[in-house]
Amino acid sequence: MAGSETRQGEDTGASPWAWFDQARLGMFIHWDHASQQGLETSWPLVGGVFALPAAQPVSVEQYHSSAATFDPRAWDPKALARTAREAGMGYAVLTAKHHSGYAMWPTRLSDWSIARSPYGGDLVGEFVEAMRSEGLQVGLYFSLSDWHHPDYPAFTEAHKPYMFGSSPPRPDDETWARYLEYMRGQITELLTDYGPIDLMWFDGGWERPDWGAAGLEAHIRSLAPDIILNDRLPGVGDYTTPEQFVPAQAPAGRWETCLTMNRSWGWNPGDTAYKSARSLVHTLCEVAGKGGNLLLNVSPKGDGSLPDEQVERLGAIGRWMAANGDSIRGTRAGLEAAQFYGPSTRAGDTTYLHLLMRPYDTIDVRDVYIRRVRSVRELASGRELSFRTHTGILGAVLPDPLGTLTIKVPEDLLDGDATVVAVEFHPAAPPREAG
Repeated sequence: MAGSETRQGEDTGASPWAWFDQARLGMFIHWDHASQQGLETSWPLVGGVFALPAAQPVSVEQYHSSAATFDPRAWDPKALARTAREAGMGYAVLTAKHHSGYAMWPTRLSDWSIARSPYGGDLVGEFVEAMRSEGLQVGLYFSLSDWHHPDYPAFTEAHKPYMFGSSPPRPDDETWARYLEYMRGQITELLTDYGPIDLMWFDGGWERPDWGAAGLEAHIRSLAPDIILNDRLPGVGDYTTPEQFVPAQAPAGRWETCLTMNRSWGWNPGDTAYKSARSLVHTLCEVAGKGGNLLLNVSPKGDGSLPDEQVERLGAIGRWMAANGDSIRGTRAGLEAAQFYGPSTRAGDTTYLHLLMRPYDTIDVRDVYIRRVRSVRELASGRELSFRTHTGILGAVLPDPLGTLTIKVPEDLLDGDATVVAVEFHPAAPPREAG
């Protein structure tokens, strides 16, 4: 109650987790050669999938055909890194290899990579360098499944329709062992060729039960002792990854919601169902209010530039974060749901109230130590807000009662996306909180 407790999954000292707990907002980047065709990443080659209603089914040959012409001359990783930083993001994760099997770095283990294209560069290397230069932590997405590699085996038209757990079929033991060695070799390249990698974001594990996960984890941690792993290498993982939604109840321990701006992960010009900037800001507030991180996706076009719709939304998020970022970065979950009708976060002696609906003159915060309230202000402007407190008849005679804090929020201070009110409590006893 009193605020001195440590929540599950919270890091109070210097550790590999410090940056992850501080960030609360990161950038996911889904991209491969098929972005030239305006295709969703990987899934069109298997005929689409129910979870991606805008994915366009194409033949396997059609999907892979753009690998030889991939030449993203408008790719500007330094500008992308600045955009991420200006949006208030603390880390970024690039699809180094998606399910299609195409490597965005010149892997020495296969010719199915950026090395076969006219581009002549190393997209992973350029991404890593640019993000580090802007002070962002670096993550790489790596698909365990590989729908192009012959030992996986490669997905063909004969395997359609795609069936979870049975497409493509598992190869014999010798072939499978060879594929696992190939996969391990590519992961080794990523963890040894580019300096320290902060996070590895696995995916695709649903297709097989036997990835040798324990041995692979040990190998990864021998190469990168401080690395953070998500939970999609089956049986392994440091944090959970709900996808495309915010859980009603926060998962136990650390967690991160990954979310698209429209309905597609990859560049899909036909998918215009974009969430508003306000909706994305509200989602960020809700995620942070439950102690999680939001990994917000962008999808570069075939030339490497970001779609205008995504640039506009990142700019709006950045403007909101410039004024209100203290209520997101470096915070943890705040009040219980019954104490305040909206998300809240906490840092030190300050609780941040996120007003996702326009208030009717005042807002109430319940079950707090009312005599410990030091100040109340609107965060962006710093303007002090008037407030009053009250408690029950018996509570009024107690030295340190719980009661209700009522805050007046003037109309002229309301933010078009989300207003944040900062309540500072006496440092000896911050507000009553969940857990």
